[in-house]
Amino acid sequence: MSFRTSLSALAILALGAQAQAQQWPDRSTLPIPLAPFEGKVGETYQQSEPDWQEPVAAPEDAPNIIVILLDDVGFGQTSTFGGLIPTPELDALAEEGLKFTRFHTTAICGPSRAALLTGRNHHSSGNGFLMEWATGFPSYSTMLPRETATIGEILKGNGYTTWWYGKNHNTPDWETTVAGPFDRWPTGMGFDYFYGFNAGETHQFYPVIFENTVPVEPETTPEEGYHFMTDMTDRAIARMQFSKSVAPDKPFLMYFAPGAVHAPHHVTLEWRAQFDGAFDMGWDAYREQVFERQKQMGVIPADTVLTPRPDWVEPWDELSDEQKQVYTALFENFAAYFAFTDHEIGRLLDAVETLPDAENTMVIYIVGDNGASSEGGLDGTLNEIKALNGVPTELGEVLENLDKLGGPESEPHYPVGWAWAGNTPFQWVKQVASHLGGTRNPMVITWPARIEHDPEPRDAFLHLIDVVPTILEAAGLPMPETVNGVKQKPLEGASFLEAFENPDFKGRSEQYFEVFSNRSMYADGWKANAQHTFPWRQDFAPGNWEQDVWELYNLEEDFSEANNLADENPEKLAELKEMFVKAAERFDVLPLDDRGQARLGMAKPPVPGAAEGATTYTYYTGAIRIAEPAAPPMKNNSWTMTADITTQGSGTEGVVVGFGGVAAGLVLYLDAGVLVFDYNYFEEHTVLRGTEPLPEGDNKITVKFDYLGEDGALGAGADLTLVVNGQEIATGSLDATVPARFGIDTFGIGEDSGQPVTHEYEAPFPFTGTIGQVVVEIR
Repeated sequence: MSFRTSLSALAILALGAQAQAQQWPDRSTLPIPLAPFEGKVGETYQQSEPDWQEPVAAPEDAPNIIVILLDDVGFGQTSTFGGLIPTPELDALAEEGLKFTRFHTTAICGPSRAALLTGRNHHSSGNGFLMEWATGFPSYSTMLPRETATIGEILKGNGYTTWWYGKNHNTPDWETTVAGPFDRWPTGMGFDYFYGFNAGETHQFYPVIFENTVPVEPETTPEEGYHFMTDMTDRAIARMQFSKSVAPDKPFLMYFAPGAVHAPHHVTLEWRAQFDGAFDMGWDAYREQVFERQKQMGVIPADTVLTPRPDWVEPWDELSDEQKQVYTALFENFAAYFAFTDHEIGRLLDAVETLPDAENTMVIYIVGDNGASSEGGLDGTLNEIKALNGVPTELGEVLENLDKLGGPESEPHYPVGWAWAGNTPFQWVKQVASHLGGTRNPMVITWPARIEHDPEPRDAFLHLIDVVPTILEAAGLPMPETVNGVKQKPLEGASFLEAFENPDFKGRSEQYFEVFSNRSMYADGWKANAQHTFPWRQDFAPGNWEQDVWELYNLEEDFSEANNLADENPEKLAELKEMFVKAAERFDVLPLDDRGQARLGMAKPPVPGAAEGATTYTYYTGAIRIAEPAAPPMKNNSWTMTADITTQGSGTEGVVVGFGGVAAGLVLYLDAGVLVFDYNYFEEHTVLRGTEPLPEGDNKITVKFDYLGEDGALGAGADLTLVVNGQEIATGSLDATVPARFGIDTFGIGEDSGQPVTHEYEAPFPFTGTIGQVVVEIR
């Protein structure tokens, strides 16, 4: 082809580019290419006209968007919605915008977050339950499919900058190692920046933090005042201000998802002291007081009926003095944690008001990803991980350790009765998707440029899946048909932007609910419910779905689900049950699964790329922050762990292997050269210890763990042996072992990052000798 012919071809291309320019940007397909070149290309630069091709920008006047999502909050807990826990910052926000009192979640955290981020139901987005309980079915794998792009991906592709702070419970934890893959991490799901933790919860004093995909440690200690809630708020404010300094016209999406107020409830003594005696009235009186406040404030209709106390909550007046002491202390601690969280979010909202475009900032504040949690059990606990393993805590054990409450050595959670009271006026609690106590959470929205304050709450029936469509309409954007070459599932939610100006907007006409086999179907004001499992009983799996008793409520006349009409209107109940069956088929709800502890203890997929069926695992110094499912399966198995190390006598110290944390775990370390193995069974420590420092030079140390369980038994005892250079130096035994999870911390070599397994040292207590390798063999 001649030079002149090439120029002719360029001219043809230029004409094509002009045609493209007329329709650019085409927002139906992401990513959007650079703007077409509209200059002129001549034979030399003197005969040419440059034209910078611009990246896509957000539509004119597209708002900044901040989505705040709290964790484990009951409808009747915040002062904003009639509760007795003071939340002045949320109160102030509600005074500027709109309150929504018929907003719904899925009844549990990871699924709620998947629905919020994608605009599709949780089963449709692969998150039918939590990653820790994941099974090998598409709706329950917790592997977010590429067909359900997140709001971060969509807004980023349309010219927004996007940030995620706090909790990420939507990356399968077996994918959270250095091996990735990273496409289901926040930075792979459309967020430019992530600072937070990849789990259902984290220790607020010793958090397992990642910055983007890199593990980082706090710069200060709990003794120096560190708390993750403050840390993430500081970082959110700093990046927001920095971004607006550099590019004031570029809108942002901030997804601000604290671990608060999910257990563990960590807060300082100064905050706890503010609530001394605040809840001495007990949960029955609390519920009655909140109910009256809700009616006075217009949060609930005046004719609402307060649902009665269930048989699984003891009358407060019949409790012993010891029970009252423990139960009130645990709830005072929670209230302090909540008030502290409200204070920190207030700092973020204050910073928003200083932005150059503060008026065009929409804040969507969802007050909980589910109802109040009963996962603390009947008596509450100072070790929530123990409860999640299905191991009960004796009341006396909590009473003896109340001095640790809320501090770094505790992982507290209040008892069932306070969860029930926190969900006033409804029945049931978190996980119970059949009833409003599990699924109805308040919401507040402000947008000064578009929303005028209305003191009357909006009562449209809404769901988390409606948030993405609303954001897109507010920003003037379509839902793309394809994202990164993948055809997208249609959105399953619908925009409620109309509700900002129209108080009569009705919202959804239909919505199904299902978590842990607790099921419900809503249609045109009617709601059918089938409760199946108990959240505080991870060991309980009924298995007989056909025996579930279905209830029927008319929510148009019965705000609180107090009047069961199943016997009076069997035809309507049958109709709704059939609608649930169809919804279960349409949205991939099946198979139903009610197993708790059994699923928690099941093997998860191996780290992608790891050897299938491996029984030998080899690690080197620097292998840290390996999530529990990606670590060696050292529970309910016999194993041998061998470490080749080089030491300098009594001058060598530090952790060789650490797995788990304060709640439960195991650690092999040197204390002034002396070898120590500590197995932490929910804060009951079995310690094997040498009598003298290891000899200088190379040493081979071995821990033998002989599991005594038979026929697949979980959590059975074990015999322990500690060996140095072929010589047995200590033995011990365990009556029971951790059956399912050590908790929320990780496995690592050469240090104990995050929480310490024992308080005999200060984490991370790095090893000062040399580690050749550590080999774990599963026998």
